[in-house]
Amino acid sequence: MQLPPDVPVMILANATLFPQALLPLYIFEPRYRRMLSDVLHSHRMFCVAMQRPGSTRETPVPVAGLGLVRVSVRHGDATSHLILQGLARVQLAGATRYKPYRRHRIELLPTPPCDSPALDALVARLRELLDERLRLNVPFPFPVAPVPVPGSGETGVATREMLKYLGGIKNPEHLADLVSCAVLPDARERQTILETVPVDTRLRRLIQFLVADLRRHRPGQKF
Repeated sequence: MQLPPDVPVMILANATLFPQALLPLYIFEPRYRRMLSDVLHSHRMFCVAMQRPGSTRETPVPVAGLGLVRVSVRHGDATSHLILQGLARVQLAGATRYKPYRRHRIELLPTPPCDSPALDALVARLRELLDERLRLNVPFPFPVAPVPVPGSGETGVATREMLKYLGGIKNPEHLADLVSCAVLPDARERQTILETVPVDTRLRRLIQFLVADLRRHRPGQKF
């Protein structure tokens, strides 16, 4: 992937941008309106970074998601709605500018090849937990709208369709990232997964988080 020498960084309290994921954003602050205008006239890329926990200043965590603006709609009041598609995990290096918005040099964090014999078992365990969420009707952590069931004239639950879609993803890396994005309710847990580069370790941590979440919803049951 060809990267620019530096990119803008948008700091948000609880947002995490994973590779392959889509993140809708509403741009209203003047500095970020300027940022959006600049990226739309260049490479269309910027990073989303979570605010560093405990910091009293606006400081990003060191690992962020690099995204590409796929769609942007500008409104009459100069605000915009956009869809950002995650491209890669990146390490934020030194800042090259702070005003009117931050820019940082970035370094890609590619996933190393994994030939662990446990990988297939980890993927199978993750799919079991998704099936268990579906069976127990565990609430989705984010608002999900009803969707029509094709050919039935009825309305189904988007949660069910989304979990089935996630369970069918073949690539272990994409599976771990998209499940984390869609299912983990805690921003700190999502950030932990984003910062975990080896895919087998990423799957293990995700499984631990999902088991803990199921136990919170169904105390006393074994998962």
